[in-house]
Amino acid sequence: MINSSETLSLDYIWKGIDQLGKHHEGIISAKSLLLAKVSLRAQGYTLSHIALKTKPLLNIKRKQISKIEITIFIRQLSTLFNAGIPLVQAITIISHGHDNASMRTLLSSIKDDLEKGETFAETLKKSPQYFDTLFCNLIEVGEHAGVLETLLDKIASYQEKSDLLKKKALKALTYPLAVMTTALIVTSILLIFVVPIFKDMFKSFGAELPVFTQWIVDLSEIIINDGWILLLLILISAYAFNYFKKHSEAFNYFIDKSLLKLPIIKLLINKAFIARFARTLATLSAAGVPIVDALQLVAGTCGNRVYYNALLAIREDVATGQQLQYALQKTHLFPHLVQQMIAIGEESGELDYMLSKIAEFYEAEVDNFTDNLSALMEPIIMIILGLLIGGLVVAMYLPIFKMGSAIN
Repeated sequence: MINSSETLSLDYIWKGIDQLGKHHEGIISAKSLLLAKVSLRAQGYTLSHIALKTKPLLNIKRKQISKIEITIFIRQLSTLFNAGIPLVQAITIISHGHDNASMRTLLSSIKDDLEKGETFAETLKKSPQYFDTLFCNLIEVGEHAGVLETLLDKIASYQEKSDLLKKKALKALTYPLAVMTTALIVTSILLIFVVPIFKDMFKSFGAELPVFTQWIVDLSEIIINDGWILLLLILISAYAFNYFKKHSEAFNYFIDKSLLKLPIIKLLINKAFIARFARTLATLSAAGVPIVDALQLVAGTCGNRVYYNALLAIREDVATGQQLQYALQKTHLFPHLVQQMIAIGEESGELDYMLSKIAEFYEAEVDNFTDNLSALMEPIIMIILGLLIGGLVVAMYLPIFKMGSAIN
């Protein structure tokens, strides 16, 4: 016989109103319907409906939690906490107002752990897929120093600016790639379905085709007859790329290093890296994290293995007593302006302020760079599209033009 203490908890869907007459609904876990009702009434709810949650016939995945939702949660928590609302109550308020069931489950789990006496940092470390090491360490510093209220606002601002920086950088890289991919698809469709129609028509002319037209016709035949080989090679290459990216550190280092050799991409990555480096280090410095520990955390957020290794080398130099500006100088990755501003910050004792100014400057640089790059890429993309599509059209009509001139 199974003891009641060993009975599994069940999920119950409920609706009701609180003492202020506001309507609420949600899901509660309890070992029986009676215990679920008792628990909800103890919380001050008058129930209008409660029933056992049935499992769906199909295993439909819940909506995933996005990084934007985590960022919004941090900002909401900062606002409520600064308004004097206790942490547990603030998380409860945010949870009740959330549309994403996965997010409500996560916040409910955090709230339950806090009510058991765990620290906020300890509860967040249980969900590393949503809260990274940097975030958890900052929360831990805030709790120990008694400045969680102030630090939450800094973390929220950091997260918002970091997300915005990522969006700007990705937008600059994905826009031309998406347009060129579309152009290649359209060109392939023309070669596979349109060119053969013209080819059959050209046979009736009984004349030799222009070199350019013949080249396009031959290319069309290759794609139609052997295109599956090309497609197979592309799929194998994509699979191999994804496999080695997941399993090979040397391959990832090679990719990161190769990106830094591309003229325009190198500038964008460097500006974005310096902005992120300065913003993260400024946030950690303002929180009172020692510079050696802060550099270790910053290295984990840079997103490029070349910069990661450079930051670890900087950390080693600083740990031996060397000033940060000289450690940065040895890597040849930081402009002279950054080195001088950090030197001023170290000498004046306002390193976090100077780092914030560097971050603001380079975040603006990334904004301007991506806007200018987008403006520059548009005419270049139009020219490439014109050459691809226009070239095909001209190649198909050249025999007709040639035949017309011969008749004249």
